[in-house]
Amino acid sequence: MDFFASNELAILRWLHIVAMVYWLGGEWGVFQTSYKVVNHNLPLEERMRHMNTAYRIDIMARTGIISLLPLGLHMGYIWGVQPLGGGWLVGMWLLWAAWMALTWGAFATRGTKWFKPLSDIEDWTRYLLIPTLLFTSISSLMGNGPFAGGEGQLWYAAKILTFGLALIIGVILRLIMHEWQKMFPVLAEGSNPEVEAKLKSSINLGRSVAYVYWILILTTAFFGAVKPF
Repeated sequence: MDFFASNELAILRWLHIVAMVYWLGGEWGVFQTSYKVVNHNLPLEERMRHMNTAYRIDIMARTGIISLLPLGLHMGYIWGVQPLGGGWLVGMWLLWAAWMALTWGAFATRGTKWFKPLSDIEDWTRYLLIPTLLFTSISSLMGNGPFAGGEGQLWYAAKILTFGLALIIGVILRLIMHEWQKMFPVLAEGSNPEVEAKLKSSINLGRSVAYVYWILILTTAFFGAVKPF
């Protein structure tokens, strides 16, 4: 405990870097795997195997995403740029544990009756979180708090803003993967040009927004590392 107390910020920063690496690297892995998922020239069994690989990579990216927020808020309290500490931080980490259990529970129950309700609840966590992040970050950038708005402190609110915007892209990509899960049972029944066309359309959308996603991820990391304003 003494070691953690004396190195708390350094440990949190290390975990934050690891979470960011999993997020960025995981999204790149899913992006590359998607080429195989929608390749209608491959046997369906191989395409489904690649889709399973995409989900296995994606769970690590989602673990990183979920962990970044509490890590960032915890460090923000130590830096004095966000005011909520003490019992609020304890409650935040308990919520993180519940969120992590939900995310991994949905992943572990793929192909069962539990997957959809757990996955739907996980989606709703983002629908609630994203507006909160956008509102608080924009309010803080305008000088109305809750995050610090003094000279050399606005980087924190800007980082929360780009993180929230990145989560919007992440929701779009999640919905695309949900579409894949619905389409492949149809393809298992036989060739279906209409479904193949939908797959191609969804992956084209996913690849387009993925570039915006990476820019937002890199911008978020830049604000955290450089603290430019």
